[in-house]
Amino acid sequence: MGSQSNGVSSTECNPSELEGTYRIYEMAVNSSFTEEEKQMNPLLTGGDMENKSEKDADQNEETSNTNDCPESVSLADATAEKAMQGSDTDLEVEDPEKAFAGITGAELYLEACRLMEVVPVSHFIQNLTKPYINLNHHGLGPKGAKAIAIALVSNATITHLELEDNCILAEGAICIAEMLRENSSLQKLNLSNNHLDTAGAEAIASLLLDNMSYLHALQLSGNNFGEEAAPYFAEALMGNYRVKELDLSHNEFHEKGGQILGQMLASNTTLEILDLSWNHLRRQGTVALGTGLRGNEALKILNLSWNGIGNEGALALGEALKVNHVLVHLDISNNQINNEGAKKLCRGLEVNEKLKILKMANNPLTMEGATALVTSVRKNPKSMMEEINISNVLVNETFIKLLDLVCQTRPELDVIHGEVEGCITKIPKQHPNPMKVIQNYLKEHNLRLWDFFRNIDKDGNMKIPVAAFRRAMMQQSSIPLDRVQIGELVRKLDRNQTGVVDYSHLKEQKPTQKCVEGEIEEEKKEEP
Repeated sequence: MGSQSNGVSSTECNPSELEGTYRIYEMAVNSSFTEEEKQMNPLLTGGDMENKSEKDADQNEETSNTNDCPESVSLADATAEKAMQGSDTDLEVEDPEKAFAGITGAELYLEACRLMEVVPVSHFIQNLTKPYINLNHHGLGPKGAKAIAIALVSNATITHLELEDNCILAEGAICIAEMLRENSSLQKLNLSNNHLDTAGAEAIASLLLDNMSYLHALQLSGNNFGEEAAPYFAEALMGNYRVKELDLSHNEFHEKGGQILGQMLASNTTLEILDLSWNHLRRQGTVALGTGLRGNEALKILNLSWNGIGNEGALALGEALKVNHVLVHLDISNNQINNEGAKKLCRGLEVNEKLKILKMANNPLTMEGATALVTSVRKNPKSMMEEINISNVLVNETFIKLLDLVCQTRPELDVIHGEVEGCITKIPKQHPNPMKVIQNYLKEHNLRLWDFFRNIDKDGNMKIPVAAFRRAMMQQSSIPLDRVQIGELVRKLDRNQTGVVDYSHLKEQKPTQKCVEGEIEEEKKEEP
């Protein structure tokens, strides 16, 4: 049999992988069909393949009258017939190699869809040889997920698979987990919003516990995981050495779940990104997570927004920041933390040497809390803070003067705050367009914009971290820009908030004036 199926090239199953393919195939059948229906299927009973092909052709002819995608069904029939031609040997349960030897991924998927009685997804077939497949919102259901699992057991090209919002349920998750025990190429998987519930959590956690998959990024947001699911994930992640990114947001973990996951953090040595936002961890759950953070030496990004952690949670995190030397990004937005909680958090910020980004937007803070946060950075000579987001807090001119003073010694610091009190009644201070200021400087010195960026690019890789760019702009004296203008410039040069100013596209451009003028014209278009 050739390696082409409907114009799609796919990797053939290796003998060592056939048993895993058949195990998932059998599991899918056992959970989807009655004994009578299974007796009629030659893949399980050894029936005549040609007779099956004729029966299936009749069934598909009837189905095509009512099916929304008749072309897809015809495609399945044609491929299945091709796969079955010239076969005189019965396929028995005891010999999976006979059942799957030489069948390509596309052919296997089409036959699985026939068995599951689901319409094949053409986008999946067309992208089986590509590293990334997005099947979000395709309405796959558990049977559709099983068919995909069967096809991916021996796939060696797909590294990133998106299956969000497909209602695959625990039933589908179990087959996906079985597939991952055999698949050695898939590294990123999104199973968010699929109603996996506790049974699905158990299947995924069991896979992680055994370190059988090669996944390093897993999204499981919005799957109704509650307190019962927390022990499964905690046990799995205590010993897992592969997963680096885990999204458990928008679930139903409460204080007990937070306590269990906090114990996991104390033992895990691999997880770098953990998203627990939009749960119900509250005070006790966050206290446990803070305790786990004290000894954790791997986690770099933690999102605890929308958890109602309050001032006690802020205190626990502040204590953890005193001794934690790894965490660089902490999001505790929307958590009912007031000025008192902010001051407790500042106890850790005053000595922490690693945290760079702190997001605290939409907490009930006032000028008092905002001042405490900026002062904590000022007090800490080893602070690495680059961003503090308190975008809802109304500040005054006294705070602005403090911020300007701090930024003289910490030029990389960006504090995102609300409106400045009094600017509504007063005429706000006008700042010259920073791009125009740069343009004037370049014209006077006959320089190109490329030269301008290259002079502040220490590594020479044409990508400047925002913090480094901000620092360089504040410390240079040739172009007179203040903190506000530099902030405006950064927002223009890093529109997508990637944290990097990428100027590689300027390499082939000659006159700087045209580049700058293009930026200015674009700004004018955006102005109301």
